[in-house]
Amino acid sequence: MMRKLLGLLPLFYLLLLPAITQAASLPMLPGKNAADSAGKGGATLNSAVLKNALAEFKSLSRKEKKFRIKESKALLKEYKAQKKAGTSTDTNTLLLVILAILLPPLAVYLHENAINTKFWIDLLLTLLFFLPGIIYALIVILGG
Repeated sequence: MMRKLLGLLPLFYLLLLPAITQAASLPMLPGKNAADSAGKGGATLNSAVLKNALAEFKSLSRKEKKFRIKESKALLKEYKAQKKAGTSTDTNTLLLVILAILLPPLAVYLHENAINTKFWIDLLLTLLFFLPGIIYALIVILGG
């Protein structure tokens, strides 16, 4: 049940995206600074902005509502596919570089997702001469 609700949260966000982008240009609430209002992903929305976004969505025609829901579902599906594929390249690349220095063949294997010729070349270089194994692993990870 909770998993379904969390899955619908991005859909709800995408439906309200036009109103949220307008809210980003509004001034902050009095008594709040940027450090107080910064949440996990940025500034938080107040209840008035959320009510305005819901009112705007409710005022749309039936055809426009269907179009926005369809578009949001497609974007959510694309997001889930990217998340499943692990396209968070910044963190993954950094971790693979650290692993390439410690255990080069393992880093190449994780980068390639298979035991292929690059893995075997790196394993051979690491076993014979450790430094060329590290260099080759870095070339494989950072090069492509």
